[in-house]
Amino acid sequence: MPGRAPIAIVGAGLVGSGWALVFARAGYAVRAYDPSPDVRMRILPWAQVSLAELEQAGLIETPDAILSRITVHDTLAEALIGVSYVQESVFETIEAKSAVSRELDALIGPEVIVGSSSSGIPASRFTENCAHRERFLIVHPVNPPHLVPVVELVPAPWTDPAAVESVSARMLEVGQVPVRLTREIDGFVLNRLQGVLLNEAWALYEEGIASLADIDATIAHGLGLRWSFMGPFETIDLNAPGGIEDYAARLRGLYAGMVRMPPPGPWPDAVIARAADERRAELPVENLANRRAWRDARLARLAAFKKFQGLGG
Repeated sequence: MPGRAPIAIVGAGLVGSGWALVFARAGYAVRAYDPSPDVRMRILPWAQVSLAELEQAGLIETPDAILSRITVHDTLAEALIGVSYVQESVFETIEAKSAVSRELDALIGPEVIVGSSSSGIPASRFTENCAHRERFLIVHPVNPPHLVPVVELVPAPWTDPAAVESVSARMLEVGQVPVRLTREIDGFVLNRLQGVLLNEAWALYEEGIASLADIDATIAHGLGLRWSFMGPFETIDLNAPGGIEDYAARLRGLYAGMVRMPPPGPWPDAVIARAADERRAELPVENLANRRAWRDARLARLAAFKKFQGLGG
């Protein structure tokens, strides 16, 4: 198991701050850094509120002790002092990822591993020129990571297998559910699955088949209920008398006829604008932060239910 040297969080927006809670509640000292002074000022107040929600849901017992493990630092070099692992969560572009990877590469100690929260950009696109590139890999969470535990581990072609093993062990130790990919692929697993659903949702909306609200209701009150504790293969295995083979025999023709070929292009600007108008009529932009807090509070309760029902990863 990994040691108890501090963890560095580099990039402390919504995802990075969630990672800080993941490690702090598992007992690690967390050294957080973000290049934006405004973001650095928000880390601890946000963490305090989020920890209170976790306590209310019964997921933690000592919010003040957990909060005390998080320190915020004004420079990257200061944040990296004595750490054993870095979770990088900077802006999702190759340029930003490349720049921070070069900075980290020049500063990390000889055994430090760097996991990137990249949502779909493979590590080979921004770590190739790092001297210690064998210790870089993708460690992609779902936002917010302190409430949704799955995390994708995606090695670059040059990532040391021992680094993947180490990160997988650490993720299990801190209560996450590591999903290990055998090789790089754009979008990884989670966003490729989500992309199919989103592309179809946009197409149904564009064609006027159903409203945004009705498409959302289909997931929130239908598919999402099962998917909150089992995946698609187990779902279909249970949905036919003879299991997955029986389900495939009955319905594979139907599903084959639904597939849109070729895949759709980028979502059209006009359709996005129409969807945005509908969403802003339902939820003004100034209320987005409050709605995120509402979501997180309910995710905490769902996490608590799954924990107490033995439905963890």
